[in-house]
Amino acid sequence: MIATVTQAAVSRRGFLGCALVAGGAGLMPRMAFAAPDAATMYPHVAALASSYVDSGKLPGVVAVINMAGTQSAIMRGVQTLGDPRPADIDSLYRAYSMTKPITGMITMMLIDEGKLKLDQPLSDILPKFAKMQVQVTPDGSITDVRPATTPITIRHLLTHTSGLGYSIIQKGPLKDAYEAAGLVPAEVSHMALPGLTVAHNLPSLAAFADVLSTMPLVYEPGTAWSYSVSLDLLGRVIEVVTGKPFDQVMAERIFVPCGMTNSGFMVKPGQGARLTTNYGIREGKLTPIDPAATSVYLDPPAYPFGGAGLVTSSRDYDRFLQMLLGYGMISGTRVMSEHAVRLGTGDLLPPALVGTSVFGRASGFGAGGRVGIGSDAGTFGWSGAAGTVGFVSYRAGLSASLWVQYMPSNALAIGEEFPIAIVADVRHEKMAA
Repeated sequence: MIATVTQAAVSRRGFLGCALVAGGAGLMPRMAFAAPDAATMYPHVAALASSYVDSGKLPGVVAVINMAGTQSAIMRGVQTLGDPRPADIDSLYRAYSMTKPITGMITMMLIDEGKLKLDQPLSDILPKFAKMQVQVTPDGSITDVRPATTPITIRHLLTHTSGLGYSIIQKGPLKDAYEAAGLVPAEVSHMALPGLTVAHNLPSLAAFADVLSTMPLVYEPGTAWSYSVSLDLLGRVIEVVTGKPFDQVMAERIFVPCGMTNSGFMVKPGQGARLTTNYGIREGKLTPIDPAATSVYLDPPAYPFGGAGLVTSSRDYDRFLQMLLGYGMISGTRVMSEHAVRLGTGDLLPPALVGTSVFGRASGFGAGGRVGIGSDAGTFGWSGAAGTVGFVSYRAGLSASLWVQYMPSNALAIGEEFPIAIVADVRHEKMAA
């Protein structure tokens, strides 16, 4: 039995709430990682991490910041309560929805190569999506439907404007239908847990796509931003277009060229000791919901979940962020074209939805991640259901990520406090200079 993510786990997707100041971009070789004065360079981030660990709110916190050629790590606490192994840059974490930008960037590569088009109908690749039905009342009856008048496009899938649903977002009959059909592309635990749906996963991405095509849409494509399984569906699109398994494509296109040696859809054999424990928080108390020793991530998934399935280290994920910050280049290796990165980290929302509300804040949206607008312009990134956060700021020339493991993500404020602490530290450094 596999317990799956609920609405509460992803109900707050805070990104940067204020602009990062301008600065120079830079890359750093992988082994020059943990600056000895990281806490001095980022005192607010260090204090934030220490406060959550010292107070017992979290067993461990790792934060990675890379700015102007200097890569720093703040590491506090342990991977698992009662276990002395420290949380560090090589500890393994459940990235959950921070998988989405990686899937999005692979899609951008295929668009750049002419194998897909941004506004291409999905039905060109997956014909079963040619004649979709739309709920007359969103989250209402799944039999009171009408034909969709707009085809789902690749742009819609990248930006959560396809009209597809999500069991962690929808309510009522459609939520029930998704769960009954196995359309819950994520895993949390082997244990049956209060508040978490125990789902049966479909056997493949092909089966996932076929069953999903039978479900009514929540909205007419292109008319609303609504968090969805669209990035998981893009995994199947990528399989069809490339003729290869999606996880193989992700390894070949992202993991290998970026030097992400510890990332995948399950923990690699022999690396279990590096896996963190995921905790549930209820009334301020931590309860293991996916213990490291028996984690669901030690087993192969039913299929690679392109929207929520990645297990990775903070060292690895920063390699992905650094590649984006380098406009497709990292350590002398060209992973993506500059054009593909600029397009994917820019606002891809349909014109009618520019400046729409994304989890309560006016934003743009790119290839699987939020795009800052206004005072937040120049930022791109996303967060995960277990409290992780990752983003780049082109204006500040930095990448940053926060690594914790707890659910629901709105139980603590650390994800919102993290970018604020970075802003304070960057300003402090520039004033000191």
